[in-house]
Amino acid sequence: MHYQQNNNIAAAYIVTSGLLFACMGACIKLVSEDVSNEWVVFFRNFFGLLLIIPIVFSYGIENLKTNIIHWHLARSIMGLGAMYCFFYSIAHIPLADSVLLSYTSPLFAPIIAIFILGELITARLGVALIVGFIGVYFIINPDLEGFSAVSLVALLSGFLAAIAMTCIRRMARTESTTRIVFYYSVICALLSSLPLYYADPIPNLYSIAVLAVIGMLATLGQLALTQGYSKASVAHVGPFVYGTVVFATFLGWIFWQEMPDLFASFGIVLVITAGSVALVFSDSSKKAAENIIEK
Repeated sequence: MHYQQNNNIAAAYIVTSGLLFACMGACIKLVSEDVSNEWVVFFRNFFGLLLIIPIVFSYGIENLKTNIIHWHLARSIMGLGAMYCFFYSIAHIPLADSVLLSYTSPLFAPIIAIFILGELITARLGVALIVGFIGVYFIINPDLEGFSAVSLVALLSGFLAAIAMTCIRRMARTESTTRIVFYYSVICALLSSLPLYYADPIPNLYSIAVLAVIGMLATLGQLALTQGYSKASVAHVGPFVYGTVVFATFLGWIFWQEMPDLFASFGIVLVITAGSVALVFSDSSKKAAENIIEK
């Protein structure tokens, strides 16, 4: 009974994180009408860094010593690239499509793990991946009217996030979670500040306030996600991460009158089903689920 209760509580945390992430996406879509992508990404990382600094000092800065800074750099570059692609896609295609295509990292992760970690793909997982990518085809609709190349940018976000997550699995052999998050926050904040030199003028106070809310929602969402995975296994609660897609679809319909067509709806069902199977049966995808918001 206690085991089932933990699973229920964990699922509630995961669903809550999905709602927070969907609201974050909606705020990004809102503010992107007036603010360039460079500023959105920078402030997302800036507020994340403000959060992590007190946590790092509470553990002691002596714990930040690392011998694999190249892995931290690789993870950060891939994660930052995923963030740029995700935020850009939110501004240009329906919110639900952007979120779902960026959440394809559990489909890419097992494939990437073959080359980085030497892991193998089982027959069951292989079938799930094929089904998932068929779903992606229906969502993108490359042969039908209404195709947007920005959908490929959103898909690239999922691919880059999967590489970042695989790097995390490699680093986890020697690095603490605090150390991994710290270097990611610092590197991303520094790198995302460079394009600001060429970006549009600094946002007004209203836009900065919305960007602060985005940072808060992302942080709370990550905390809820982490709390959920601390109480139950990925096999039991991992598929609930796709609740973000459901919430994003609802928000897109309410605020922007966005509704997926028949082909996209079919693709969404396939991707969510396949992604859920991948989360349950693939170690690589489990890690991707636990850190799915590289965005």
